[in-house]
Amino acid sequence: MRTVLKEAMTGLTDSEKDHSWKAEKILAGLGFSLTDMQQPPETFSGGFQVRLNLTKALVSEPDLLLLDEPTNYLDITSIRWIERFLLNWPHELMLITHDRSFMDKIVTHTLGIHRRKVRKIAGDTGKYYAQIALDEEVYEKTRQNDEKRRKEIELFISRFRAKARLANMVQSRIKTLSKMTRQEKLDKVKDLEFSFQTQPFSAKHVLTVRNLGFGFDPQVPLIQDLDFSIQAGDRICVIGKNGKGKTTLLKLLAGSLAPQKGDITFHPATTAGVFEQTNIQSLVDNRTVEEEILYSHPHVDRQLARNICGAMMFGGETALKKIAVLSGGEKSRVMLGKILVTPVNLLLLDEPTNHLDMESCDALLEAIDSFDGTV
Repeated sequence: MRTVLKEAMTGLTDSEKDHSWKAEKILAGLGFSLTDMQQPPETFSGGFQVRLNLTKALVSEPDLLLLDEPTNYLDITSIRWIERFLLNWPHELMLITHDRSFMDKIVTHTLGIHRRKVRKIAGDTGKYYAQIALDEEVYEKTRQNDEKRRKEIELFISRFRAKARLANMVQSRIKTLSKMTRQEKLDKVKDLEFSFQTQPFSAKHVLTVRNLGFGFDPQVPLIQDLDFSIQAGDRICVIGKNGKGKTTLLKLLAGSLAPQKGDITFHPATTAGVFEQTNIQSLVDNRTVEEEILYSHPHVDRQLARNICGAMMFGGETALKKIAVLSGGEKSRVMLGKILVTPVNLLLLDEPTNHLDMESCDALLEAIDSFDGTV
């Protein structure tokens, strides 16, 4: 039978193809139990499939390891494990990730794409952005000084062009002016800028969960006898290993799953905005970005839809792109845009930073921080 362990071992080099312990060590670090390792790979979720592929890459011990968003779908424990693993990695490593703290703990150099140019500097993202800011400040001061100098020369030429005794000086300045290159003012870099609309909520209590129970398999309860309450303004983080019911809990609170036992009671004034990992699949491929925003709520008109598109970095013609051609990150921004068109006082967010880039993650964090409701 093809098992998770056997699949992971296909990544081992020919000289180590029987070293099952190497594969076991990495699988365990990424959250597979010994029982899991003996199961067929196809019985696991997409997140665990990603971990299995990551294991195959790590056990092969290449000279150059290329990792694209390795922390997506990993829980906190697995992220900490792979962080330690990569810190001890003896060879070259190139890493793409939206997780800035993860990146900064591992990298020695940062390679960034800024204003359509690729640039590499020694240090973490903090040093990279500081260097960019410094260089652009120097560029702008130099540009302003050059512009001031240009105007002074042009004024001298126009004032003294007709005076014969200053003809040599005028000609000298005309030559200087012809050699000067005009530096264009830098355009403002577009970043995600948005805020959630807050629906007023005057009560102190948002919801109560009593004796909640749920399981996809009747014999194996995923959630049982769960009690908690949420107060207005609370900021609650749900943590735990993958497969333990975090997403299921949010789906129960959002109403997309019905409890098999117990009650979830909301205050009547509660209006929720929901972002789920799987919501991206609900987007209609043949709609445009603008149409998805437009059809998300009855009160949305074309102007509001366009404004939200702009806030989500779909300005101008890009608002007319079809959903089918968008990347995962772009689809996530569309889903966030659909939440923005409705005033809410409760946000239920399931892995909202997956597929967002670093700047978009920062913008989302600022929007959550400034949101007056409950998260």
